[in-house]
Amino acid sequence: MVTLITNNRLGRGNGAPPTVWRSSFMSITVPSTTPATTSLLSPGRQALDSALFQLDQAADRLGLDDGLRTMLATPRRSLTVAVPVRREDGRMDVVQGFRVQHNITRGPAKGGIRFHPSTDIHEVTALAMWMTWKCALVGIPYGGAKGGVSVDPASLTTRELERVTRRYVNEILPIIGPERDIPAPDVGTDEQTMAWIMDTYSVNTGYPVPGVVTGKPTTLGGSLGRAGATSRGVQLAALKALPGSPEGRTVAVQGFGKVGALAARYLADAGCRVVAVSDVTGAVVNRSGLDVDDLRAWVAETGGVYGYRRADALSHAELLELDVDVLVPAALEGVITEENAPRIRARLIVEGANGPTTPEADRILADAGTTVVPDILANAGGVIVSYLEWVQNLQACSWNANEVEVRLRDLMESSFDAVAATSAERGVTLRQAAHIIGVGRVAEAHRMRGLYP
Repeated sequence: MVTLITNNRLGRGNGAPPTVWRSSFMSITVPSTTPATTSLLSPGRQALDSALFQLDQAADRLGLDDGLRTMLATPRRSLTVAVPVRREDGRMDVVQGFRVQHNITRGPAKGGIRFHPSTDIHEVTALAMWMTWKCALVGIPYGGAKGGVSVDPASLTTRELERVTRRYVNEILPIIGPERDIPAPDVGTDEQTMAWIMDTYSVNTGYPVPGVVTGKPTTLGGSLGRAGATSRGVQLAALKALPGSPEGRTVAVQGFGKVGALAARYLADAGCRVVAVSDVTGAVVNRSGLDVDDLRAWVAETGGVYGYRRADALSHAELLELDVDVLVPAALEGVITEENAPRIRARLIVEGANGPTTPEADRILADAGTTVVPDILANAGGVIVSYLEWVQNLQACSWNANEVEVRLRDLMESSFDAVAATSAERGVTLRQAAHIIGVGRVAEAHRMRGLYP
């Protein structure tokens, strides 16, 4: 068990110097407005600093007392495990795995599992915290969790990947379950990963437990509409935020993966003109508009957007700074920073990824009049349909794709309307409004339940 945060006071924002949280394991610093504050930190540490900063801003506006602030900032459980990997050539490697349950006041923990070489406990804690606010914001009865393994899945064979998955699940088995903590896919994992997790858990219990994970194949109890749910949510959020018709609006998508590729497709279907996309292999642009389906076929054939014959190459940095109507950051956290924020020309940013914008960049974008639809709202489609899948598993029933789509649309649009109304009423950004609602609902749940013993 690793305790990340002890009973110390969160540092205030609004230009105050950073406050350091200290425990016997590590220190956590809430960022100040000083540019050097986050420049030397790891991406995971920067993400956690951002999450704590956003919580503190919301807590200030909600008038929360110190004790409640500390409770909301402190993960309920943080588990670090060793995951031995038997390689095909007989070698044995050991990688680290993590599972953080940030808050379970409103229901069982919920959150994805990512396989990525840079994953660490800081990043997983930040993502679990954001998931808590996200679930509360869209009104589904979950708390926030996140998991990860510090490994590059592309470096593993299929059998090695299965071994990593099953051993990791075996290590976190005591704290997951359909009424405790329900994992889902994330960066570097997919429905096959979820099938292995479900099987490992079910073998240990002695009977099938489809509700232990979401994002499964439909043959194992997965929900129709789950695969593209996060992307559909991004599209719905973008269409709600765009003034007027989407017809002809230009879009750039950073991260042409599970979320970004389908988000591009759905936005193109709505009439937008997707002009640029990027992935780990490179970035491409065509001001007349990309054929998203043709580009997806190219990626499936070649492994990335690099070299796509119907577009010109550009750098990753140039994509973020294109003069477009909509920018969709849909890869990893911390890509929009105080360094590049002054050069971003998109009028609307819709965050498909978790934590793509740092607090310093947020201030710069707000001052420039750029609208940012925050991650805990924009990418909530995935957890919404995960919840619908879980409900179907618990009730041993299934809904058709249209029923799932209607429920997703209703929750996304009503949540967006609530955030927009709070933003207008309080004179704050959409991100600040979303956190006021999400944090406020979790805080109220804590008050109603009380403290045991």
